[in-house]
Amino acid sequence: MAVMNVSHPLLDTLPEVTDPAIRADIDKFETMLDRYLAGAIDEDVFRVFRLTNGIYGQRQGGHNQMVRVRMPYGAVTADQLDVLGHVVARYSRGWGHITTRQNIQMHYVQLERIPEVLTHLGSKGLSSREACGDTVRNVQGCHLAGACPFEVLDVSAWAEATNQHFLRNPLGQRLPRKFKINFSGCVTDCGQAMFNDAGVVAVTRSRDDGTVEAGFRVYVAGGLGANPHPALALEDFTAREDLLPTLEAVLRVFDQTGQRDNKRRARMKWVVDELGFEEVQRRVLATRRLLPASSSWPGGIPPVVAERGDGPAGSDPTVAATPIGQGVPVAIGGPTAYRRWEAANVVRGVAKGTVSAYAWCELGDVTAEQFHGLAAIVRHLDVDVRVSNRQNFVLRGLTEEQLPLLFDRLEGLGMAEPGAELTRDVVACPGADTCNLAVTQSRGLAKAIGEVLEAEGLAEVGGVRINISGCTNSCGQHHVADIGFFGAQRRAHGAAAPGYQLLLGGYVGQERVHFGDKALRLPARTAPEAAARVLRRFVAERGPGEAFRSWLARVGGAAEIARDLADLDVFPTPDEDPSFFVDHGETGPFAVSVGESECAT
Repeated sequence: MAVMNVSHPLLDTLPEVTDPAIRADIDKFETMLDRYLAGAIDEDVFRVFRLTNGIYGQRQGGHNQMVRVRMPYGAVTADQLDVLGHVVARYSRGWGHITTRQNIQMHYVQLERIPEVLTHLGSKGLSSREACGDTVRNVQGCHLAGACPFEVLDVSAWAEATNQHFLRNPLGQRLPRKFKINFSGCVTDCGQAMFNDAGVVAVTRSRDDGTVEAGFRVYVAGGLGANPHPALALEDFTAREDLLPTLEAVLRVFDQTGQRDNKRRARMKWVVDELGFEEVQRRVLATRRLLPASSSWPGGIPPVVAERGDGPAGSDPTVAATPIGQGVPVAIGGPTAYRRWEAANVVRGVAKGTVSAYAWCELGDVTAEQFHGLAAIVRHLDVDVRVSNRQNFVLRGLTEEQLPLLFDRLEGLGMAEPGAELTRDVVACPGADTCNLAVTQSRGLAKAIGEVLEAEGLAEVGGVRINISGCTNSCGQHHVADIGFFGAQRRAHGAAAPGYQLLLGGYVGQERVHFGDKALRLPARTAPEAAARVLRRFVAERGPGEAFRSWLARVGGAAEIARDLADLDVFPTPDEDPSFFVDHGETGPFAVSVGESECAT
């Protein structure tokens, strides 16, 4: 490697970072970067180091980097939104991207400028630490926690306590593979606990004296990817004071038994496959029983929970609670854009009388202007905001009187489309735009599907989720969507062509998960028409309030739908229609360019 002189001319003018832990991370990154650029640290050593610090290489190579910002349970402040807007404008390409794990990431950041970026982020309490790598990843939580009329507990403080316990914890620095934790406040499971290494759902149990106790059910060893596994209940009920010891025990067992020689089989789900669930369960519970002997035993009610509380939002009997979760019917109507937005994007029903509203982000992208505009809204209306796992923002603590003003402000930012739980709200991973593992341009397909749905009046069909991944790894969570696609190479007439596998009927909720059933493979060019055709048939054949999965089962399942789409799985020759051999969003012939995996989302 050529020796480069790294200099940071702006360091003297950079903001102050007052959090000592974040400051120490930045200082170490700068030191390691200087040594790496001087040739004093091997490539593989520096790769592991930067991944642990949330810095991920792009398929473009060179010094192009993706910076992933860790956002526990999606919480973000106005000041943090402003600094994100500043960073994406100054160091990235003018916009950031919300991931399906409630992170915000930015691309094309030059390696030499990472310390500056981390300093700006750190000045507002944001960090990329352990957002990537073989670590405990960003702790997710339901974006409506504390504002949901159905919740058993407000899991916000519990997710924060979990984040505080595991972030920079020596137990989680060199795991066999990544480890993901999700929280949901009720069995609706908006936090998607059912396909994670450890998923936590707030539940209740009846005591002998007839009173009811709120606590948790902990699920383990779930996962998506090329081999999806449903999570399994560790025990029927975990008391509040036992939650963190339980999560630590699961992590310890994973660290001790996870496969370190084969990354492809190094997740918690493979531990269960190899040892059997009963043995994993026995080890976790035995480890938890002896954890009080640890100097870092995390038992009892964590201080942050004691301080903030975890009481549920409750419901108001005078206000009809907005249905929540996958598959719920969404009625769109009204003569004005405001009424349509209100019907789709506003959540009501909490006892404290406040409402929540979604700010829609097309493809999960947020421009610098939108970051700054949202920050101004949060300050002006004095409300709370969180990032959702469907790549939107949700503003919470609103009053009814504030809704028209909020709509006007969001409309000015291009974020007022009625999108929540509508087919317009297509979720996609970054795909071959930046990811080393992606085969196809998933974002390009998402845009193409959106255009077809808008043109045909199908964009506001309610209760149907469309998710797209650029490969089998399911960063776009295609397995749990009503209509899911993942990218694959096709061969036709002797040439490579972009293609997708269509899956139908994925579902997560009510403490269960069903992974989508394979329908058929399609050319990328006809995938938008396939999505539209499925939706047309669903709209024409569904019963009143019938969910997509129920309709699918009634009409014969994915195999029956595949027969109706078979005519779309046809490739003309390159001379007859060259567009079939060009990926969505590209201009040149399709070519697979898959690099070495560093770390999947």
